[in-house]
Parts: sequence; C-alpha cells; structure tokens
Amino acid sequence: MTTAPPAGPSPAAPPRPSTPLFAPSPTSSARPEAPPLPPVRRTPLVVSGLLAAALTAYVWSAHGAKPGVLLLLGLGLGLALFHSRFGFTSAWRQLVAVGNGSGLRAHALLLGTTATLFALVIGTETGLFGSQPAPSAGPIGVGLFAGSALFAIGMQLGGACASGTLFAVGSGQTSIVLTLGGFVAGATLAAWQFDLWKDLPAWEPVVLSEHIGWFGSWAVTIAALLLVVLVSRRIQARRNPPPLGAVPSARRAAVRAVRGSWPLAAGALALAVLGAGVLLVSGGAWGVTSAFSLWGSELVGALGGHPENWTWWQRPGNAEMLAGPVLADKTSLTDIGIMIGAAVAASLGGTWALHRGIPWRTAVAAVLGGVLMGIGARLAGGCNIGAYLAGIASGSLSGWLWGAFALAGTWVGLKLRPLFGLGNPKPNHGANASRGDGTET
Repeated sequence: MTTAPPAGPSPAAPPRPSTPLFAPSPTSSARPEAPPLPPVRRTPLVVSGLLAAALTAYVWSAHGAKPGVLLLLGLGLGLALFHSRFGFTSAWRQLVAVGNGSGLRAHALLLGTTATLFALVIGTETGLFGSQPAPSAGPIGVGLFAGSALFAIGMQLGGACASGTLFAVGSGQTSIVLTLGGFVAGATLAAWQFDLWKDLPAWEPVVLSEHIGWFGSWAVTIAALLLVVLVSRRIQARRNPPPLGAVPSARRAAVRAVRGSWPLAAGALALAVLGAGVLLVSGGAWGVTSAFSLWGSELVGALGGHPENWTWWQRPGNAEMLAGPVLADKTSLTDIGIMIGAAVAASLGGTWALHRGIPWRTAVAAVLGGVLMGIGARLAGGCNIGAYLAGIASGSLSGWLWGAFALAGTWVGLKLRPLFGLGNPKPNHGANASRGDGTET
C-alpha cells in the first residue's frame, strides 16, 4: 500500500516575459538576412536620370518655380517610397492575415510625424509661394464608408495602394502597370458618373482643431496613434507571426542610404518631411488620385469626348484643373515625380526589371483592383494618401473612419485573392513575402 503525497498548491506557471515598449515585437523566427545588392542597372538609371533632369528643367522654365519644386518633391517621394518599400497594402494584409503589425506601426510613425508637421505649418499659417496651408478633411457618410472599403478590396486584388502603384510602376513592375491603367479608368468613370453618387447621405467634416485648437488636435491624434501601436503589439505578441522577408541591401550605411533598403521608420520620417513640403509649397496636402481622373479625362477629350461638360469638372477648382496644363497640376507633378524617382532608386539598387509572362488571372485581378480603387477613391474623397494619411494628420475624423473601413475591406479582399491565384500570408510559413515586391506595396 502506498501513501499519496500530501496535497499542496500546484506549481505556478512561469510568467510570460514582458516586451519592452520600444523593443521589436516577437515573430515566430528571426528575420532572414538581406540578400546582397545586384549590380547597378546602368541603362534604366541613365534614362530615368535624364528624364528627371529634362522634365524638371522644362517644368521650371515653362510653369515657374512652384511647379518645379513640386516635381522635385515628387522625385524625393519616389526615392523614399522605393528605398523603404513603404506600402499600405502589405501592412494591412499582414495585420489581418497573420497579426504582423510592423507595417501598421510604421504607419503610426508616419501619421504622427506628419500630424506634428501639419500642426506647425497650418497652425502658424506658414506657406511658400503665397500658398495658404489648409487641413484636409472630407464629409462623413455613405460615400466615405463604401469608397474606402472598395478601395481596400481593390488594393488587395491589384497588389498596391495609390502610392505603391506609382513607385511599383516606376521600378518596372509590369503587373502594376495594369493596376495603374485600371486605376485611371475607374477614377475617370467615377468622375463621368458623378451625378449618380454626388447626393449620397453625408454629414459635414469634423476637424478637431476647430473645436480644441491645433495643440489639442495634435495631442488627441498622437494619443490615438500610441493606442494603435500598443494594440498592434499586443496582437502580434499573441499571434506570433512569421517575420517579413528581406530585400536586397548593403552592409555599409553609406551605400545602403543610396542603393540599399531603408528601415520602415526611416522611410516614414522621410515621407512625412516631404509630404509637409508639399503642404508648404502648394497649400494642400499630398494626394495621388485626383490626377488619375484628370489623366483619363484628358484622354477622353483627346479621343473626341467632352469631359468639360461633366458635372465633376464643373465643380469649383476642378474646372481650372481640367483647363490647365497637366504639368502645372500639383498632384500630376508629384505622381510623375514618384514614378521617375522610384525608377532612379530601383536602377541604383539593381532591381529595376520588367516582368513578363503575367498569369491571366493576375492580370484580371490587377485591372479589376485598379478600377475598384479608382471608383473607391472618388467616392471616399481620396485614397490611402489623400484621405487616410492627410485626413488623420489634419485631425479629421474622416481619416480615422477611412482607415477603419479600409481594414474591413482588406478582410474581404483577402477572401477574394485566392480566386485570382493570389496567395495570402500564412501563420505557419517561414518569412512572408518581402516589402515592395510589386504585390506587397
């Protein structure tokens, strides 16, 4: 006969280690080493460099210093976007699919830095070239909710957001050229059919600075962004996702700054400064998609149509945009600059390449995704840059709502991607797809 040991308290489970606030969030394995940089692509570098110089000289001489500076800012945005592979599509995809919040935390840094600079510029009414800086805010209603969700579905199918589409096209990603074509078509279609959706129910914009001043608006925005960071870290710690893959880079910092990949944080800071520069020079926040409606409408006019008769182009400000030269339009200049700047950066990094043999389902998804983004951006009053980034940085409630509905649209987009042969991040894989490979921007 054996005697049972006396009952006692069971041993306590070891406490879960806490993660310091500024330490990297955990992943299921270490991030792989970055592959070495390939040689510089000399021909694309010479072509894109000469194009940048010639276009800057022409714009400066034909339209003046202000458009010339905007083009230069666009070139800088393209360099920063490509070097950091800073995207929105992959950040939301990684968060929703496997809980990796590193991209969303980079968004928070970009948003917080931009909000700080916007508060300084707009709050002090500082502008260059006689501009009067103003916050970016949109009405809150059905168009915002439906448009941002449609946009997010489109970017998951098309493989890139608005800014990501531009820098991916510049870096030679052939499938994203199809996305850009669909984007222009969708934005033009929405402008043509403006009468169908212009009266959707909506409330007036809500801008925090009008109620609690610029300092109060900035403080509330920063507090909300810190909460986003904390929640994303908690989600990542619980789901323990695979790390992001690595892109080609260099070991020496000096070479990495010119040719290699930048940390997301460096890209966020550079984009915030350049975006604030656009506000200083033009008086309006950095945007992307209004140019797509303009380019498509100009094409319609060249083919014998009359877009000037559309209600969209008869609105205040839009008529002047359509009547003026494309190379004097603020958003067209920064968009074109982004594509050329990304081409220069990709050529220096040795990664510029045209991809051939696109699967037909991928091509269909690219065009369809672009069309949905074009329509969604017009319905929502902007894209991930003009509505989400500029809205939140301006202390506008519309920017936060755009982001919330875009997250919901991302979930839908992830469900649709396999229908077109597109994969999603998996929690049991190794390193997930790298930043900015043309399908991860």
